Amino acid sequence: MAPRRLTIALAGNPNAGKTSVFNHLTGTRQKVGNWPGVTVEKKEGHIRRGDREITVVDLPGTYSLTPFSLEEVIARNYLLDERPDVVIAVIDATNLERSLYLATQIRELDCKVLFALNMADMARARGLIIDGRKLAQLLDVPVVFTVANRGEGMEALLEEAIRLAESETPPDRSRRVKYSRDLEEAIGRLAGFLAARLGDRLAWLPRWTAVKLLEDDEIVKQRLVAAAPDEARAVLQAAAALRRHLAERYDEDPQIVLTDERYGFIAGIVREVQRSDARRRVDVSRNIDLVLTHRFLGFPIFLFFIWAMFELTFTLGEAPVGWIEAAVEAAARAAQAVLPEGPLRGLVADGIIAGVGSVLKFLPNILILFFCIALFEDTGYMARTAFLMDRIMHLIGLHGKSFIPMLMGFGCNVPAVMAARTLESPRDRILTILITPFMSCSAKLPVYVVLAGAFFGERAGSVIFGLYLLGILLSILTGRLLRSTLLAGGDAPFVMELPPYRMPMAKSLLIHMWDRSRVFLRKMGGTILLGSVIVWALSSFPQVPATAPGGAPDAGVEAWSGAPGTEGSRALQVRESYLGRLGRAVAPVFAPLGIEWREAVALLSGFVAKEIVVSTLGVLHAVGEEGEGGDTLGRALSSSGMTPLAALSMMVFVLLYLPCLATTTAIRRETGSTRWMLFSIAYNTAVAWIVSFAVYQGGRALGYA
Repeated sequence: MAPRRLTIALAGNPNAGKTSVFNHLTGTRQKVGNWPGVTVEKKEGHIRRGDREITVVDLPGTYSLTPFSLEEVIARNYLLDERPDVVIAVIDATNLERSLYLATQIRELDCKVLFALNMADMARARGLIIDGRKLAQLLDVPVVFTVANRGEGMEALLEEAIRLAESETPPDRSRRVKYSRDLEEAIGRLAGFLAARLGDRLAWLPRWTAVKLLEDDEIVKQRLVAAAPDEARAVLQAAAALRRHLAERYDEDPQIVLTDERYGFIAGIVREVQRSDARRRVDVSRNIDLVLTHRFLGFPIFLFFIWAMFELTFTLGEAPVGWIEAAVEAAARAAQAVLPEGPLRGLVADGIIAGVGSVLKFLPNILILFFCIALFEDTGYMARTAFLMDRIMHLIGLHGKSFIPMLMGFGCNVPAVMAARTLESPRDRILTILITPFMSCSAKLPVYVVLAGAFFGERAGSVIFGLYLLGILLSILTGRLLRSTLLAGGDAPFVMELPPYRMPMAKSLLIHMWDRSRVFLRKMGGTILLGSVIVWALSSFPQVPATAPGGAPDAGVEAWSGAPGTEGSRALQVRESYLGRLGRAVAPVFAPLGIEWREAVALLSGFVAKEIVVSTLGVLHAVGEEGEGGDTLGRALSSSGMTPLAALSMMVFVLLYLPCLATTTAIRRETGSTRWMLFSIAYNTAVAWIVSFAVYQGGRALGYA
């Protein structure tokens, strides 16, 4: 017998704990992609329960179903068009009134709704007592109390969702929002007109559609016209007449009146079901914020947390990086021992293993970095960083909310650029997008770890921390420049919710860490592998006969790497290859920065993906060769003549120069302009060259060469 298939949609406000509910219900059985036609992330999870196959869909977090933002449009369209078997409205129990606004809108749709009163423990700690049974009676919806970050109530929530989905009882539409007499009369007249004119062609409930038309909902109007152009025209005329009548009656836009009365209905519900116990009221978040968002202490504490994150990333990752590095070197030696001399051995040992292995070994550093970022997000501290940075961001005409995409850039610039769409002002969005690539993404971290570890020893963590601060500083200076020239405009107001602090759960942190890290792993088998093979091929052809020290051809030495005593011939081969010729051609551009031709080639390859910088260096320095004696890439770079000052100059260049291919594509898509994409490429690269030049030449002038 075929399994029964059920679909459960999760809807809720941002910071209501919806993602924690999703993670606990689905575990690691998740699929992350994009909604069709848009770049907003879509999460799906799958559960097997008896003979049921259950798909859980995590809708974007919204405060309402009024289509002002892309997230709201996606959430509403999914509920209306896909018709999930049940919708779980995840409600923040510490802020019942605000959460019920979205929940009551969902309840007015033709779908089965279940309320999950999440963060029930925090509500109790604040002295809030909610009568779940009475709430269920007043709105005729099942109510389950949950503490999602600890997994409490998850089993009961899933069982109730299955029971509701398989129930043959249709949703009760009688206990809906009751508006004032004039509004109800207008809604009833328009709903009756819709039913008479459109009949079966009306895809939604007549009452809900009438409310949306009185709110002048453009999407509903467009879809009515598309379904029945002639009849819709008459309906829209009737709706416009009723809106004018209501505007005269209330001396206010009907949409505002409907919103006010909906909040009035919700306020009455809250008074009935919630009371406060002042003796137990303890606002832990407020007490913590007295320190972490303090006017003078908050920013130094923030800097300490960021410094600690990079210090942990480097120090804790050092041992596992060494283990992976040893495994990569052993694999390279095994390939050299098994495969015969020739192109295949060079491809496998120097191309694939040395190239991919040079990047793969930094997986522990990436995991630790993403774990720390997940910790900031899950505890609620990420929102505080926006609050702390608000005063600084105002120097460039932005507000603290713009710092959230920038901080996300520490993980990856692509979602960081996409996150700028949450900003209301078009100028703010473009400016935030243009300065975000100055943030050091995780793809740049392997370059920093190699160079800082090889040349700065115990100070490596502090050097990396300094690079991240330099990126933030230059983003602020760039923002100030652009705000006073190309993107001139006034400051935008800053209103941002500070969610309560929560105790992070290990399972949730690990899921978030893995979600981000598997993108890095996918690159290993795709972009990095392909890039390593291409770099190896360009460095191995055309074949050049090896020469003896005196300049004559040495017949006893093969040009291919892997043969005994071929270190010199391999260097000659790389130098005279297509890649070597390209490197020598661009060398004069990078020479004032202290960057040699092999490193210059690696930087050029970094346009595809910044991780390829490391894999290219691994191939060009033939890290896996027997003749290297198992040298790591860092030791190979050190022995090649690179100085600490040159290494610092290269790290600064990697920090600032043109974004990777995926990021430039995201910039083009999010700004809607090729001009801004090209500007980002040219401006970032110019800034990188100037700052690296200042670092290298300034260091030489001070005697650090």
